[in-house]
Amino acid sequence: MAFDPLQERGIPLDEQLRNWRELDVPPIDPDHVDPYTRCRIITMNGIETEAILFSHQLARHCTDLELKRQLARVRYIEAQQQKVVNWLLPGVSSVLETTIAYEQVAVDLTAWVARMEPDPYLTQAYQFGVLEDFDHLYRYANLYEMIEHRKAEKIVDGVTEVMPGRPTYLHHRDPVDNVREPYDRHRTEPLSKLHALTVMAAEQQTMNYYMNVGPLAMEPIARRLYQEIGMVEEEHVTHYESLVDPGESWWEMLLNHEYNECYLYHSFMETESDPKVKAVWELHLNMEIEHLRLACELFKRFDGRDPDQVLAPELPPPVTFEPNKAYLRELLATQIDCTTLGTGYVQEAHERFSRMQEAVMGGEKPASEQVIDDNRAVSGREYRLETEGPHPAGMQLGR
Repeated sequence: MAFDPLQERGIPLDEQLRNWRELDVPPIDPDHVDPYTRCRIITMNGIETEAILFSHQLARHCTDLELKRQLARVRYIEAQQQKVVNWLLPGVSSVLETTIAYEQVAVDLTAWVARMEPDPYLTQAYQFGVLEDFDHLYRYANLYEMIEHRKAEKIVDGVTEVMPGRPTYLHHRDPVDNVREPYDRHRTEPLSKLHALTVMAAEQQTMNYYMNVGPLAMEPIARRLYQEIGMVEEEHVTHYESLVDPGESWWEMLLNHEYNECYLYHSFMETESDPKVKAVWELHLNMEIEHLRLACELFKRFDGRDPDQVLAPELPPPVTFEPNKAYLRELLATQIDCTTLGTGYVQEAHERFSRMQEAVMGGEKPASEQVIDDNRAVSGREYRLETEGPHPAGMQLGR
């Protein structure tokens, strides 16, 4: 049956506060967990982090003391939710193992969104970005094999392939070419707004993660690789956040954030295979239904409109983590040589792109290429997981 969070009763805000014992959830077992359970956890961590950061920004632009207090009450619960979600990840996993999981999220979440997106311009934006995250997965997998002497199939479990995407050194573009055209809030479908918020939040969390864990690495090549890919993640956040219509009011943006949280918690509750994790998704959904109700009241008060004017009448089909191998192979075969020019895309290097490449590279081989050379030297070949046959773009070993 269709699920409309606007018609559901959630947990009253006064009953949502949890004590330390309730927040201390047992983590997943990395050796036996479904890889997509881990992906759902990482995704919701990013969604909750975005909700907290957005609420802080809204509060900093709010002059009404009572409104600031209401935002603070909801934000405290969002912060508890974020801690619960993020603490589901196991401490026994290394930073690099979690990094590979982050990139698996970026690949399969963005590919799924691209497949489901109704707007062709937005679809192109997701297709462009996913080929870069696909390459990041390949670079980190080679670093993982070289440093920890383990293979990435232990983490991705064969549901996501590992092989070159658009080479990472080609991701460094002039900042002006990372800005896209926004959707039109008056005409775009509600689903497109949810997609844009979801991918933006996921990429933002990856950017934040790399900027914090990168300098903790001891190996020089690891520190350099995190720095290089961390800069690309900043580009990706610019790329995706620019898709959101900046003409949306603060209250419309708040409404979209809360509705998106309901959408994703409901999606993951419907598709989760781990009973303990599923219980977290269900609990948080019931909390978010109340957060959405409060956001609706603010939207009606300050925007003077009914939420039904901007929200979907019911939740769309669930966001689903699933293999996207055929879809990604098609993109590799047709779009691997794309770059951006202004708000569009081209398939040849242009003057501004070339200038940026020269300035950033400084005449040296970047870490993303060096890590492949280094792993070949240590392991005798580069690491790949090509479960569906040779690379569709003909990128052979030792290229």
